[in-house]
Amino acid sequence: MSNAFALLGLPRVAALDDETLQKAWLAASRSAHPDQPGGDTASAAEINAAYETLQTPEKRLKHLLELHQVPWRTVPIDDAMMTLFGRLGPVLQNVAAFLKRRQAAATALAKALLSPDEMRLREQLEALGATLDDERSALLETLTAFDARLSTGDTSALADLQVLQARLAYLGKWQAQVREALLSLM
Repeated sequence: MSNAFALLGLPRVAALDDETLQKAWLAASRSAHPDQPGGDTASAAEINAAYETLQTPEKRLKHLLELHQVPWRTVPIDDAMMTLFGRLGPVLQNVAAFLKRRQAAATALAKALLSPDEMRLREQLEALGATLDDERSALLETLTAFDARLSTGDTSALADLQVLQARLAYLGKWQAQVREALLSLM
């Protein structure tokens, strides 16, 4: 397994701002580009893969855990996440049922009568999306504290980081589902 942090000349940290990552990627990709002396396609592809790995917090944390040789384990969903999931499921089911009703509507009047339901579903999805965004932002703000714990040799930090990575992965998936549902209502 290659070290994406080392490929881009970055420290092995959980908290990595976008600007620093992008500057490192641009510098590395310039020198590895096949059109540059000493550059080649394989190196450029490896640099791009490293950028892709580090770009999203979920993938970055997973990679960091792999570098620390933390064995993969199933992380149960805690009560707060289960509550969010409990809110998401019914809304997505209601969207699916609405889309079936809209597809079955044969006349303009029948479609127009569905407008209030569509608006209600959009509002629910947008509110849920905002809640998911807030939860994700709150989790991302804790990354610097994890870096501090890791730098002091706190071994429990890796287990906690694994839980955080799982939570971010769930949130990312749920955010994608909300975006997809909103797009399906267009």
